[in-house]
Amino acid sequence: MDFTISRRRMVEQHIKARGVRDPLVLDAMSQVPRHLFVEEALRDQAYSDFPLPIGHRQTISQPYMVAVMTEALRLKGGEKVLEIGTGSGYQAAVLSRIAGRVYTVERIAELARRARRILDQIGAINVNIKVTDGTFGWEEEQPFDGILVTAGAPSIPPSYLHQLAPGGRLVIPVGSLGSQTLMRVTHSAPGRFDEERLLDCRFVPLIGRNGWQSEEY
Repeated sequence: MDFTISRRRMVEQHIKARGVRDPLVLDAMSQVPRHLFVEEALRDQAYSDFPLPIGHRQTISQPYMVAVMTEALRLKGGEKVLEIGTGSGYQAAVLSRIAGRVYTVERIAELARRARRILDQIGAINVNIKVTDGTFGWEEEQPFDGILVTAGAPSIPPSYLHQLAPGGRLVIPVGSLGSQTLMRVTHSAPGRFDEERLLDCRFVPLIGRNGWQSEEY
């Protein structure tokens, strides 16, 4: 089945029509085959604008949210980006079409293996995956020009701020288990981080030492 028309319609109706304008983001969303990142039984819904289950109580985010979060990083191309929460691998695939190098962290090994397989299939060779507690970031590879977190945190883990390069941007949902605000934090000067509230959202919890504890999930 050819999903090209469905993907083009997704970008025009669910992303561009709702205000996303960055040509790099629109182009990346037009390129990445989202249907490969969902279960075969759900592929006919892959280009609809809602999240879909991927197992382990996790989801692949709705296309609009992926586009909004990617645009919020304000990438110009070629940057070094950290993603927290690999999940299906779709967000990392979108980032890989813009950034020079993507580092992505996943706490569930099976999801990481599945994502690696699909990313290799589509040629996203500039994506590195690590299985660990994502609330610590990826210390060995810092600093990052952008950090994107695909799970809701009770507060911003200090490790993300520490690993953000000067001028870099962190995009993260912050709030309660049931409702968060998407925040953009810019490392504007040494020791200074400017916060912006972007929109209300709802993500799965960020589980880890510096996030929600597993027993609270």
